[in-house]
Amino acid sequence: MDFSHLDAKGQAVMVDVSAKPPVRRTARAAGRITMLPATVERLRAATIEKGDALAVARVAGIAAAKRTADLIPLCHAIRIDQVGVEFTLTDDAVEVEAHAVCTDRTGIEMEVLTAVSVAALTLYDMCKAVDSTMRITDVRLLEKTKGTEA
Repeated sequence: MDFSHLDAKGQAVMVDVSAKPPVRRTARAAGRITMLPATVERLRAATIEKGDALAVARVAGIAAAKRTADLIPLCHAIRIDQVGVEFTLTDDAVEVEAHAVCTDRTGIEMEVLTAVSVAALTLYDMCKAVDSTMRITDVRLLEKTKGTEA
């Protein structure tokens, strides 16, 4: 199998996307952070001592998507047209979902995966004093699309 990020000598390289036309692209990713039911209730009530954890995690996820190329060494810096992060609280977990849109030469899936990961890590950080059982799981790409040329 050929890997696009390896040259003929097996060394890591950044893929040249300069010949590709800008195209509208979208992506969605999801993940989950399991926790005690009491912690979920504190998130619902916004009574975590550090503040509104869901609001902070949303902003952290959006900011992380915008900084993905700074974190993933061979990831291209792309212009993000829109990014969002949503949360669904269950009895014992928070489901995290991110979506994003760009018009560029390469996709935006790394940005939504980064948004989900950092949003979940932020919830972990904000809730760790009250819940040592938390686990971040199931971070995955749900969908990516590639539309027409810009």
